[in-house]
Amino acid sequence: MISQAMERLIRFALEEDLGSGDCTSESSLPADLQQEGWIMAKEDGVVAGLEVARFVFDLVDPELSCELLVQDGDRVVHGDRVLRVSGNAKSILIGERLALNFIQRMSGIASRTAEIMASFEGTKCAVLDTRKTTPGLRAFEKLAVQLGGGTNHRMGLYDMILVKDNHVDYAGSMEQALANVASYLDQTNANLPVVVEARNSAETKAAMEARAHFQKPNGEPLVDRLLLDNHTPEEVSAMVDQWGQEIPLEASGGITPENARAYAEAGVDYVSMGWITHSVKGMDFSLKSTTFFNG
Repeated sequence: MISQAMERLIRFALEEDLGSGDCTSESSLPADLQQEGWIMAKEDGVVAGLEVARFVFDLVDPELSCELLVQDGDRVVHGDRVLRVSGNAKSILIGERLALNFIQRMSGIASRTAEIMASFEGTKCAVLDTRKTTPGLRAFEKLAVQLGGGTNHRMGLYDMILVKDNHVDYAGSMEQALANVASYLDQTNANLPVVVEARNSAETKAAMEARAHFQKPNGEPLVDRLLLDNHTPEEVSAMVDQWGQEIPLEASGGITPENARAYAEAGVDYVSMGWITHSVKGMDFSLKSTTFFNG
């Protein structure tokens, strides 16, 4: 689960926090003191980042014993113990904050994603994340979306062609932009997914005409999905009636937890929400010692 890119970020984050050493623990604790601690949920939600936390503690000190008491993606309630760590006390405290930072951030995203998906009950709609992520933390945040029951959009600029408004404006028209895309795929023999953002019915029509006219190198239609940008739920419903049987549809732009259900009920396949990564509050966890639980 921990990719090389994630490992590099974790190592950097530990270096950022530790610097030349934990002077508080070095000065206040005996070198050979053995202890244990539990990471505990301080609110209800979906826990995420436990595997990351275990990697953090192992990176700090491979002699630490780290036991997951629940699994990433599980629902927990206030007071639940989610992870037990034991071994050298100084090592536990070195890894504590970094482990908690990842768990809190990822669990906040997973919990809010789960809430959005719950609000879609009875519809076919799934929630997508976006590239509106914390720089450097995208892999962690998108993993949290998955653990919360959401679906990942593209990871970056390299794994999907997403023709947006500025591409259309710079190219001169939707028709020209998609003709350029078709030529690029033909020249590179690439079969990347192609999603087209449409601002209005004219752009939607042009995208569908390009879908009918151009093919990818593998013979599939050029356009895989239409992204309806800044449409009202009523406008989205009309687009679903017109095109929903021919191509998957995604709604995006200004979608919040308060109005997301209306878009899902309009019949789209996906709702993409930057909110689930850029505006989410972390879920509260803390590490407690044996003393805390005994007394």
